[in-house]
Amino acid sequence: MNNVTKKWDIYRLTVDAVHSGMRLDQFLPQGVAALSRSLVRKVIDIGGVHVNGQRIRTASRMLASGDLVELYLDHLPLVPWRISSQDVVFQDNYLIVINKPATIETQPTHARYKGTLYEALQVYLQDPFRPHQKPEIGMVQRLDRSTSGLIVFSIHPKAHKKMTELFKDGHVDKIYLALVSGQPASAHGEIRSLLARSRRENRVHSVTTGGKPAITRYRMKSRLNSCSLLEVQILTGRSHQIRAHMAELGCPLLGDQRYGGPMVLDGMMISRPMLHAQRLKFLHPLSAQPLEVSVPMPADMDQALQFLKEVK
Repeated sequence: MNNVTKKWDIYRLTVDAVHSGMRLDQFLPQGVAALSRSLVRKVIDIGGVHVNGQRIRTASRMLASGDLVELYLDHLPLVPWRISSQDVVFQDNYLIVINKPATIETQPTHARYKGTLYEALQVYLQDPFRPHQKPEIGMVQRLDRSTSGLIVFSIHPKAHKKMTELFKDGHVDKIYLALVSGQPASAHGEIRSLLARSRRENRVHSVTTGGKPAITRYRMKSRLNSCSLLEVQILTGRSHQIRAHMAELGCPLLGDQRYGGPMVLDGMMISRPMLHAQRLKFLHPLSAQPLEVSVPMPADMDQALQFLKEVK
């Protein structure tokens, strides 16, 4: 058994001859004292248990000697998140735009299938009169788990390719709000670099060769004593682009420990990287009509901003 505590807790067990023929939900609590049977059943239900590399969502699955059983805990609620009408910013026959809360994974992970944005969208779009017909969902962008705000999906085959091309060709205006530590030397600017991922550090950073082009523009919205509120536009969509570029600017996101951002500022605890996808603007892939959607700053970011404004 191997337990690794990082973003997730991961338990790996191999079934021996003594436990061959045992149910999955009986085997795991016996192998890991910290896991109750009720907890194991909930994790199985959301999709956090795998046998021989395959996600298993049946608690009664019988195990055989030599089976490798893996259980992933991501420390998020075990009750699956569901989309409400208030989360839907725009919807027609071809597209849907969701205001994603922070802490919700965009797509399925090893730790869960149920409760991710992609799975919740399948539930939300399911036609009750055609329960066996799965909704057509195209994922054309992603947001980090900790990032809140706007994310668009195509929900018709005619829209998926065109939406993918819009994002790939840089024809979607993407505006974010970022609460960062410190203040940039200039009130506005542009960062251009090649970004590459370091597997050893599990971070993205700028390199001289071998990376992917990334362009980030920023503009100061509010100067505070120890931090700044920036409006950020990304002309490319690289993984962790804003997080990496802000850190390299000397202004890491508040709450972004991975990129050097403070977790406590002026006595205030910060629970996540303070980044919010505020506005999207593009031409509709079918009608070619301009479409612009925006959402306000989420409560946790607004509370942090108000707190910092009051700090002397």
